[in-house]
Amino acid sequence: MALPEVAVVILNFNGKLHLENFLPSVMASTYANLRVVVADNASTDDSVAFVQENYPLIELITHPVNEGFAGGYNWALKRVQSDYYVLLNSDVSVTPGWIEPIIQLMEKDRSVAACQPKLLSFHQPIMFEYAGASGGWIDTLGYPFSRGRVFDVCEKDMRQYEESIPIFWASGAAMFVRANVYHELGGLDASFFAHQEEIDLCWRMQLAGYHIMICPQSVVYHVGAGTLPRGGKKVFLNFRNNLIMLCKNLTRKEKMWKIPVRVFLDAISAWKGLLTGDAKFFTAIFFAHLSVVKYFVFPHKERPESPKPLKTLEGVYHGSVVWQYFIKQHRHFQEIIQKKG
Repeated sequence: MALPEVAVVILNFNGKLHLENFLPSVMASTYANLRVVVADNASTDDSVAFVQENYPLIELITHPVNEGFAGGYNWALKRVQSDYYVLLNSDVSVTPGWIEPIIQLMEKDRSVAACQPKLLSFHQPIMFEYAGASGGWIDTLGYPFSRGRVFDVCEKDMRQYEESIPIFWASGAAMFVRANVYHELGGLDASFFAHQEEIDLCWRMQLAGYHIMICPQSVVYHVGAGTLPRGGKKVFLNFRNNLIMLCKNLTRKEKMWKIPVRVFLDAISAWKGLLTGDAKFFTAIFFAHLSVVKYFVFPHKERPESPKPLKTLEGVYHGSVVWQYFIKQHRHFQEIIQKKG
């Protein structure tokens, strides 16, 4: 039987240094039916020239405008026909056999729409990496965390999360997805620009009846924070996109109490930032909330009510990760999900 085609699509924005460092590992992948595509998102450095001169076997497509992670991938994947896509950050180093275990898993179960490898830190390979660790979860109030990473605490990889299990979301840093499902569901939400768009997509996949999986037998190493600097814009996008994601995907009953609670908790974070001298943090959250108000007043499209409550989906912690982390001082995934109070 012929192997399904896998297209590794690397969205690049001014990432020549990352391409120099990490394309060699991608090109050393052992999967037999593989395409590698670099989709340039209106870079102003010489990334395009570098790929053209040094990697003639790589397919290169160029976009005249930068639509961010979400819009950039939507534009690129309309131009790539394949059985599977791998959305791969330009700052990820892969291992030679990283593709085979995940494709084997997804081929055995057609209900699996997306899957991620285990993400370890490139600079500290014994540590899980922030962007997805060993599979993404979410709590009852919509706060994302991972097996191996809770808020800013990343655990040491001691093979404690080696089981391939259903999760809530797969990391956009290295996300395998069925091409037909990606297009069936409209791809990533381009209005997000960057941050948490993959969580929104995975949520929509679950609502459509699909499963999301982690495959720790596949391992990659992620630098992290490689394209968008930390600061006001990152804070703005994270807070705005998370709330919009809840507005889109929660049931009407859930929204009535969860959105006000989340706004209140966000406000506490904002005022804490202001009182500790971080005015940019406060301002970013303020404008994030303002954007969410605009989303309610001027919705992009009518959306049907979510057919499934959050608590019925996979990879959901039926408690508050904020309470466990900040009040109970539980910093590791295992001790949080085992706690009831």
